[in-house]
Amino acid sequence: MTRRSLRRRAGVVLAAAALAACSSDPDPGTARPAGPDPSASVPASADAATTDPADGRASDEAGQPAGFTTIQALITEPDGEVCEVCLWLADDPTERGRGLMGVTDLGDAAGMAFRFDEATSGSFYMFQTPSPLSIAWFAPDGTHVGSADMEPCLDTPAGDCPLYSPGAEYILAIEVFDGGLEPLGLVAGSRVELIVGSEAERCPLAS
Repeated sequence: MTRRSLRRRAGVVLAAAALAACSSDPDPGTARPAGPDPSASVPASADAATTDPADGRASDEAGQPAGFTTIQALITEPDGEVCEVCLWLADDPTERGRGLMGVTDLGDAAGMAFRFDEATSGSFYMFQTPSPLSIAWFAPDGTHVGSADMEPCLDTPAGDCPLYSPGAEYILAIEVFDGGLEPLGLVAGSRVELIVGSEAERCPLAS
């Protein structure tokens, strides 16, 4: 399997030897539609999930997320290996409601981080999301509390779509294209820390 390194420069000083390269294989040659969830507690309507304030769309002409910034994340795997990835950031109700809906290309990002102001136990769903996604949830201390593979819900009313929750409180969720959690080390026993001060318009250039 061909793997693409997703290591990115940090906004903090870290010894290069302390970082292992995270990798995933979203297959850059194949655009795959993806789009997640509503807000943590109230399902997003179709309009809310697909509307960008700038142009009425959740994605730009290249199919990448529009209206979001990116952030760097440190992933500590169960064996102690640490790697760094760049993620799109959804950190307010509107952004979390839109998520990856309409997105066919993550660009240089590995996925999208849904950051909440306080711990929540709300659920995610896949209303009008044509491609399967995988999601992992993390507690306020950064520890992994659950994960799920989420199936599209295209021809069903929003209220009848399956709901996905870790069954525990969390403050961060990370969504990737289906099957992408394990290559990034986002598994049981892992920890994630979003790097303060690393928000940017786009992902930094690869090291």
